[in-house]
Amino acid sequence: MTISEAGTRKSPVTLIDGYVPVIDLTSAREGDAAARTLVAKTLGRVCETSGFLAIVGHGVPQERIDEMYRATREFFALADEYKLALVSTPDDPLMRGFGRQGSLAASNSDASVEQERDLPDLSETYTYNRLGEPDGPTLPEGSHPLLTTPNLWPELPGFKEAYRAYYASMEDLATELMRLFALALDLPENWFDDKVDDHMTNLTANYYPAQLVPPKPGQLRKGQHSDWGSLTILYQDDAPGGLQVLDKVGEWVDVPAIEGSFVVNIGDLMAIWTNDRWVSTVHRVVNPAPELAAKERFSVPFFHQPNYGALIECIPTCTAPGNPPRYSPVFSGEYIMEKFRRAYGE
Repeated sequence: MTISEAGTRKSPVTLIDGYVPVIDLTSAREGDAAARTLVAKTLGRVCETSGFLAIVGHGVPQERIDEMYRATREFFALADEYKLALVSTPDDPLMRGFGRQGSLAASNSDASVEQERDLPDLSETYTYNRLGEPDGPTLPEGSHPLLTTPNLWPELPGFKEAYRAYYASMEDLATELMRLFALALDLPENWFDDKVDDHMTNLTANYYPAQLVPPKPGQLRKGQHSDWGSLTILYQDDAPGGLQVLDKVGEWVDVPAIEGSFVVNIGDLMAIWTNDRWVSTVHRVVNPAPELAAKERFSVPFFHQPNYGALIECIPTCTAPGNPPRYSPVFSGEYIMEKFRRAYGE
C-alpha cells in the first residue's frame, strides 16, 4: 500500500508504509463520510495482511496517557510486599490485580501448556476491568458470578483516577475503531455497536523488569501468542527489548515505538468474525541485548473483548458459496474464560 493509494499527498492516511504501517485517523474523526470510508478501507487492507498497525491522530489526550504511565511506573516501583497484597485471587476468572512474574503461561489452543509453564513470561502485570466496578455492566443470567469480582486498587494518590480516565479513553477509541472496521467490511457503521456496548475488557499493565539474571534458553519477556478478543490497543514505551510480529515468510519484524501512537492489532475473535479474511497475527516481546539488560520496560494493552453474550459467528459479508464459514459460533464470555483457564491453570 502506498501513500497515493491511501490518501492524498497533502493529507495522507498512511504516514509510514510497511508490514506494520502508521495510519492517521484524523480525517476519519474530523472528515465526512468519504474520508471515513477511505480510512476504513485502508485499515481493512492492513487487517488482511499483517493485522498490525500503529495509529496517530487518535484523539486521546497526551496528558491522559502521561498520567497512566506515571501511575504505572509508580505502582511497579513499590516493594514486593505492597504489590503482593494486591495479588490476583485464584478464583477471579479475569485475574484482576497484581500478577507475579512467572504467573502467565499457555494461551493459544495449539500451545504446549507444560512447555510454556516451564518458560513463563518474564513480566509482572496489573489488570483492571470494568466488570469489577460498582457501576459495571449487568451480565446475562447464568454467567460466572465471580466475573464481577471487585478491582484491587493500590493506595497510591491519583492511581485509580488515572486508570479509570485512561480506560474511558480506550473505550471510546475501541468503539471508533470497531465502527471503522464495520465500514471496511462493507457493513453498516454501527453493526458492532450492540455487540460491544457491554464489553468485558481487561486493561493490563505489563512491567518487564531489568534482567539481572539471564533468562532460560527460549524464555522471553512475553512468549509468542496471538491475542484473544476483537482488537488490542497497546501503549508501549521505547525501552529496549520490544514487540515483534511474525510476518508471512516466518521472519520476526520489530514494531517501532512511535511517540504519540498506539499499536493496534486484531485478535482471534475478529478472525472468527471475518472467516479468516482478517488475520490474528502471532507476536512476542523479546529480551533486551545483554548490554541493555538493566533497562526496564512498560506496556499497557487494552484487550477489547465483546459483550459476554455476544455470539461471534461469520459476518455475512465474509462468506460466499465458495467460502463457507470455517468456525463454529462461540459466545464471547465463554470463549475468554476458557482462554484464561488455559493460561493460568485450573
